[in-house]
Amino acid sequence: MLNEQPITILLVEDNAGHARLIEKNLRRANLPNQIIKFEKFLIVKIVFWISVFGIGYSYFIYPLILMMLPKRKEFVNNDINYRPKVSIIITAHNEEKNIEDKIRNTLLLKYPKDLKEIIVASDASTDKTDSIVCNFASEGVKLVRAEERKGKEYAQLKAIKAASGEILVFSDVATLIDKDILKKLVSRFADAKVGALSSEDRFLAEDGTVVVEGAYVKYEMWLRKMESRVNSLVGLSGSFFAARKTICESWDITVPSDFNTALNCVKADYIAVSDPSVIGYYKDAKEGKGEYARKFRTIVRGMSALASKPEVLNPLKMGIFTFQVWSHKIMRWAVPWFLLSLLIVSLLLLGESWIYDTVLIMQFVFYGLVLCGVLNSKLRSSVLVRIPFYFLQVNLAIAHATVAFLFGKRIVTWTPTQR
Repeated sequence: MLNEQPITILLVEDNAGHARLIEKNLRRANLPNQIIKFEKFLIVKIVFWISVFGIGYSYFIYPLILMMLPKRKEFVNNDINYRPKVSIIITAHNEEKNIEDKIRNTLLLKYPKDLKEIIVASDASTDKTDSIVCNFASEGVKLVRAEERKGKEYAQLKAIKAASGEILVFSDVATLIDKDILKKLVSRFADAKVGALSSEDRFLAEDGTVVVEGAYVKYEMWLRKMESRVNSLVGLSGSFFAARKTICESWDITVPSDFNTALNCVKADYIAVSDPSVIGYYKDAKEGKGEYARKFRTIVRGMSALASKPEVLNPLKMGIFTFQVWSHKIMRWAVPWFLLSLLIVSLLLLGESWIYDTVLIMQFVFYGLVLCGVLNSKLRSSVLVRIPFYFLQVNLAIAHATVAFLFGKRIVTWTPTQR
């Protein structure tokens, strides 16, 4: 029969260097099945390596690229006595338990009294927050109240309009600041190129001691430092940052202030930088659910920001800043889906190669350690369990926020994380 006739296939090269097929002892009846099997596993293998690349890009490859890029030149003014007027804006919503401590902490900041202004922006607080703030009026503390609760950025906008400072310092109630920080912060604005400055985060235990930084926090702070050395930050620390008032004139209440400020810097030909000597201290969150909710809220708001500012994703308009947004944010948000696809294709490729088998075993070990952390919270104190547990928690929050955003979830109002 025709389909039983043998054919021959041989892969050789002709004079032009192109491969051509010559018959070599293969039955035509078996050829289609072999091709289908080959193509199926080729696609699965491609998905495997794309997933590996996707997981590693944002956390490893992007930082390596930043390390290889040339560092920007700093144009620092040598005037060590640079002292512009500063307006410190504290945003609060129902913070009657903590607002007094925050105001007292702010009053201790060392800076010429006639050049320091303190404004509390109340986001339509319904408790005793406003009355407590008014008790400090004799010490120069001003209350600016948003009568309607439209979100953190709206309250900040009200305070921006009332501020008289050249440099605006934004701080949440939960943020504690060393008394010498203000002079260090302001000195960075002597560089005419700097439009905004982000603090670095440190966390405090209940006894007031600084908690040993987790690997994830260390990584984020290091990445900010790398970004600010090369170009400009993609986002600032939303609970403690500073900016020139001219940068804040285009204040969009629908976009998170930390991202909007960084974006406005780039649009106005300024840069946003990070300074490891400018530190904001925070109490550890009282419960894991609160931190998860904070991550969820942050990611949904971040996605909303990019959806409302599509020009950010156009390299022809935003240059290297677009590359940073894709690398730091979008590729990071894609990691949970790369993790899922990697697990699926690794199972499909079981037994195909020691490489695929090894990666599958590594995933089982990883998720096993996470499961240990879920079943026994005490094990999370071990680095071996804490890092994979926190990494997976972050990516679950990203996946949750992505699905919620795609189904129409938007977050405008803001409730501070309880600490």
